[in-house]
Amino acid sequence: MLIIWGIITIIPLYWMIIGSFQDSYADASMKISMWPEVWSFEPFSRFFDKTMAWRWLLNSLIVSSILTITNVFFASLAGYAFAKLHFPGRKTIFWILLMTMMIPTQVTLIPLYILVIDVFNLKDSYMGLILPSIVSVGNIFLMKQYMSTLPTSLIHAARIDACSEFGIFYKIILPMAKPGLSVLAIFSFVFHWNDFFWPLLVTESEAMRTIQVGLAGFKFADTTDFGAIMAGATVASLPMIVLFFALQRYFLQGITIGAVKG
Repeated sequence: MLIIWGIITIIPLYWMIIGSFQDSYADASMKISMWPEVWSFEPFSRFFDKTMAWRWLLNSLIVSSILTITNVFFASLAGYAFAKLHFPGRKTIFWILLMTMMIPTQVTLIPLYILVIDVFNLKDSYMGLILPSIVSVGNIFLMKQYMSTLPTSLIHAARIDACSEFGIFYKIILPMAKPGLSVLAIFSFVFHWNDFFWPLLVTESEAMRTIQVGLAGFKFADTTDFGAIMAGATVASLPMIVLFFALQRYFLQGITIGAVKG
């Protein structure tokens, strides 16, 4: 059953890659075979020549990198506070944050759009793309669960040695939390690289589009260049494919992170 499901899952990815190397005639007629008779790089050439693909890739890289850094920084700070510090209202604040995860994104989308576009006037800007996703409650929960597994005795020992709270966090917690931080960074980068709906709402000019939004808008009035679209989809997927194979053990570790104590 797993083999059959794996084949079904891989077929669209395989079809995308093969379609990106088809010759022009096959692209225009959509007679894409499982193995091209003629291999061609023309779809990639058309995609980069007719679009601002390099700018889209740069935008996606900038937004994904900044949001990965901010999520790792703020989520680790909040996770440490909720897991190891005792302050009034800690559980109440944490449960309120968790309750916000139960609210569908579609419910808050319109108020968030009005706030970012009309109130802050951040339409078609990097800040408009970045600000709403600086840190997510899901990442805070992930780091809280992971840091709850770290030994508290080391924190007490550091306090006895007059180490400040930020010093404890920087010198003790962060080195021990590197596996969890790596998983958080990878998952954040992948999520924001593939994000489509919010960049679609915020951006207007072609120069501010991310690769996912730009690829979705790549069409012509009288026809659709399926070969170039396949090539663009392959280019957009390539960083994630390389990232997965290079760091697959962290992807697998992310499935069970924080699930087991001790």
